[in-house]
Amino acid sequence: MSLNASRPVLPSGLLPPLPGEALHARVARTLRELVLSGRLPEGTRLPGHRALAAQLGVSRNTLVDALTQLEAEGYLRASARSGTRVAVPGPGRSAAVNTPLPLSAWATRALAGRVPDAGGGYAVDFRPGQPVPELYPAGAWAQALARRAREAGQTPGALEPEAELGPLETRRALAAYLNAERGARVTPEMVMLTGGTQASLDALARVFLEEGRKAALEDPTYPGARAALSATGATLVPVPVDGEGLIPAALPPEATLLYLTPGAQYPTTVTLPAARQAEVIAWAQQTGALILEDDYAADLHHSGRPPAALQGLAPERVLLLGTFSKSLAPVTRSGYLVAPERVIRVLAGTRPLTDRVPATLDALALADVLASGAYARHLRRARQVIRHRHEVLLAALAANLPDWTVTPTRAGLHVHVTLPPGLSEEEAVTAAAHAGVALTAAGPLAQEPRPPAVLLAFAHLPPERLREGVFRLSQALARFPSRAFLHDSSR
Repeated sequence: MSLNASRPVLPSGLLPPLPGEALHARVARTLRELVLSGRLPEGTRLPGHRALAAQLGVSRNTLVDALTQLEAEGYLRASARSGTRVAVPGPGRSAAVNTPLPLSAWATRALAGRVPDAGGGYAVDFRPGQPVPELYPAGAWAQALARRAREAGQTPGALEPEAELGPLETRRALAAYLNAERGARVTPEMVMLTGGTQASLDALARVFLEEGRKAALEDPTYPGARAALSATGATLVPVPVDGEGLIPAALPPEATLLYLTPGAQYPTTVTLPAARQAEVIAWAQQTGALILEDDYAADLHHSGRPPAALQGLAPERVLLLGTFSKSLAPVTRSGYLVAPERVIRVLAGTRPLTDRVPATLDALALADVLASGAYARHLRRARQVIRHRHEVLLAALAANLPDWTVTPTRAGLHVHVTLPPGLSEEEAVTAAAHAGVALTAAGPLAQEPRPPAVLLAFAHLPPERLREGVFRLSQALARFPSRAFLHDSSR
């Protein structure tokens, strides 16, 4: 089409609407796409307002609003003598659609370490990570948020965060709670508020790891930790886990960081005994390594009191990572990182390059829930629910799948089950899926081969669903071609 063409070929209609999009914005987007795709070349004269509005199926006023916007953006040029013309050449974007993204080495490593969600619909879903509605103190949280929101409206600047660590009031409440309930040794100056454990892991990995350095971590381990540490390019050293947790004798002679879940090892759920804790601390003191203690299950124990945090034994070496996303709800995204003040100062200095601070209103509401005792009352009720559902699952497994060996655990929202000889993880997961039951294989969580095992999350399922899921699973395995031996009376 020449620059003087006066009859451009326009579509009879608009692009599909976007959520919440105003009609004039939709008209502007339609015309903008025609320019950018080259279908309306530079210099093309548009039809008159009434004709163009009729062609697009909108009112004249709507069209004028859209043209005014495009003229302000520089796509169109209007004059009394020559009408409205396209002012810029289309770049022809279609050729660049399939051009590979220039990903950095960090992004490539991060994507390689990502564990995809299996997805799918199941009658009973035992996979970890399910939300637990009963563990959300809706009343207490709503009251705290409402009160803080009213204060923000009445006092301008009331919600301004303090530096890059989060509100001091919340850090004081967290320090008091951790000292009283977790046996930690914490001052408010040692606390940084985060969006959760993954955010803490990412911040620490970026600050302390790079190519040429080593990071040790349990094997098997939480895949989010492995992904965050490996994305830095550091060499990961897997440290084997047995029936008592991480084996200290297998720790490398040098490492910058050690990722550890001593209270309830993920995924095996075993608790690291005091003797091994002492060995791990001695190793860190000798090598200069920092220990990242993921305390993910501390508030979710179902028998007796949880073990004290490792951080309380060596606050200069152990960095405590915690989250309320499980004990409150994932939507709160409230987490924390406890570290020596020298580490906190470094993190406060680097944080402005990434996420600043989490939502201050949520942080202040968390301070209220902690300081008022509402969180402690909520946990007492939640632990009763968790304990009962844990007992129901164990009883169902014992009755229906007696050859499955459950690892004893005192905390957490899932159980680790070793499969009987001859049954692979793939067979168990496949048979379960055929029966509408979702399981998680433990094998992909480990670097080195281990006995076949699966994970069953239980806290999000009511007792009748737990029983149904285990019964479905036992029936499916009985029908599975190579699993008939499970119900052989001669055994």
